[in-house]
Amino acid sequence: MLARYTGVTDPGRRRRRNEDAYVCQPPLFAIADGMGGAQAGEVASGLAAAVLEEATGDEQRDQQGEERVAALIQEANRRVFQRSNEDAATSGMGTTMTVALVDNSDGSIAFGHVGDSRAYRIRGGELEQLTDDHSLVGELVRSGRLSPEEAETHPQRSVITRALGTEPDVDVDTFTTEAEPQDVYVLCSDGLTDMISPREILAILERSRDLEDAAHGLIDAANAGGGEDNITVVLFEINGDEPDAGETAQMPAAPPAADDDEDTLSPLDAVPAVDTAVIPAAAVREQLQEEDTEGQRRSEPRRRILPLVLLILILIALVALAVWGLTR
Repeated sequence: MLARYTGVTDPGRRRRRNEDAYVCQPPLFAIADGMGGAQAGEVASGLAAAVLEEATGDEQRDQQGEERVAALIQEANRRVFQRSNEDAATSGMGTTMTVALVDNSDGSIAFGHVGDSRAYRIRGGELEQLTDDHSLVGELVRSGRLSPEEAETHPQRSVITRALGTEPDVDVDTFTTEAEPQDVYVLCSDGLTDMISPREILAILERSRDLEDAAHGLIDAANAGGGEDNITVVLFEINGDEPDAGETAQMPAAPPAADDDEDTLSPLDAVPAVDTAVIPAAAVREQLQEEDTEGQRRSEPRRRILPLVLLILILIALVALAVWGLTR
């Protein structure tokens, strides 16, 4: 069932360090985008990726599909949270994580997802986003306050509402999709999707049937678009021409920083790179609800005043009519 696969990562044009991590260990594929400043982000994503790399069939014999994916992500969350609490240098760190587990026996793929790293599927010449972003702008789009186009350029698009390692437990989205021959699946960090559109992603993947070339093409396009963040792409194809022929590639990292701990590259642009922040989704929804309630309060006096104004106008009209009648 699983044919070809590849993974590529790049620090981008503004970051000195690469805080992304990925896993290409069939049948498991994953991507993690760390956050936390200094080196904490790469610690968080590395710990999360290590959980999947250590996973074996024997350890997970009683778990399959979504159950196994959720258990792996919960274990990754536990390790990141524990390290964050034991090591002051990594306090507050966290990471996104999107995982795909291919089941060759029944042709299904189980996904697990936390954060704003994405999973896409290309089928029949169309690109479909499979995951929902756990982000502030994602909440605003789902509530109807922002259009998808407005969300792409929103100044707070780096604020996420869910991440691994920030709490003892994490709410994991899981779902299963049935794979079809020639499907191509894409896992990517927001360093790709913030720089190029879904239409551009599809065009690049359609131009090249070689997955490694396509992955490098996506990295190049994101860097050409600004390269504001680390960029990571994992691709895998179902029932290709070369079954079980897989290759994992990694682009070289940027040169290490000299002596400072700055996380951005200053010579390129005046606008600095933006770090990810986490605001719980419950807090976002509560704020939106308060805004709705406040809006209703403001409109309530207007609704009460309108009938009163109409009544006054009617009375004035009746008085005028009576005076006119008396004068006649």
